[in-house]
Amino acid sequence: MAKIPHSPAEIFDEFSRDVINVFGGDLIAIILYGSGARNEYIYKKSDINFLVVLTEDGILYLSKSFELVKKWQPRNVAVPLFLTKEYIHSSLDSFPIEFLNMKNHYNVVFGEDVLADVQIPHESLRLQCEAQVKGKLLHLRENFIQTLGQKNALQNLLTLTLTTFTSIFNAMLVLRNVSVPKNKMVIMSTTAQVFDLDKQIFDQVIKVARKEIKMSADGLIRLTQQYVNEINKLATIVDQM
Repeated sequence: MAKIPHSPAEIFDEFSRDVINVFGGDLIAIILYGSGARNEYIYKKSDINFLVVLTEDGILYLSKSFELVKKWQPRNVAVPLFLTKEYIHSSLDSFPIEFLNMKNHYNVVFGEDVLADVQIPHESLRLQCEAQVKGKLLHLRENFIQTLGQKNALQNLLTLTLTTFTSIFNAMLVLRNVSVPKNKMVIMSTTAQVFDLDKQIFDQVIKVARKEIKMSADGLIRLTQQYVNEINKLATIVDQM
């Protein structure tokens, strides 16, 4: 039975050897990102995310990674993100939030630090923030209606929103030149403060998600509606930035 690591660092050496054996000289770097790099890895729950950077020739032969992925998936290692240096630098304007989040929290496991000189274009970041906030707002409204006011469904929706909005809030804080906290809960409350939103509503959403408070179905309906309204305000703010 595959042994799931208690921390990502436990598998760095073995995973690196396996990737080197597969790609040899075409391997440029292996980088840990995601919850493992943010010190939020949870044993047996979190995936371990690796960015594997290959040469332009190496990435043409991804079928070589089949056995590698087959071996490591049972140990909670997600399918690695295979990229090239050229793709990274040519895509910063297309995926600014994704690369910003990766650059903010990563560990070089092997090879070159390909993220060290990454610079996220400010206007590209703002445009993606606007698109993401407005898109997530539509989904939040739709999902709110789909709960039909049921208590468990509302609790699940508010819990899910922590993950859904964290990366967007992260990017918006960067746009305001605010130091981004590592903790998801703190990111939410900081965003409320910085953008003059109702921090009390965000704090209640956090407490519901962490099961620190219990609310009736009617209370959750009111809270979710208030939360949707605050996200709507945020959409207007980012549109005007």
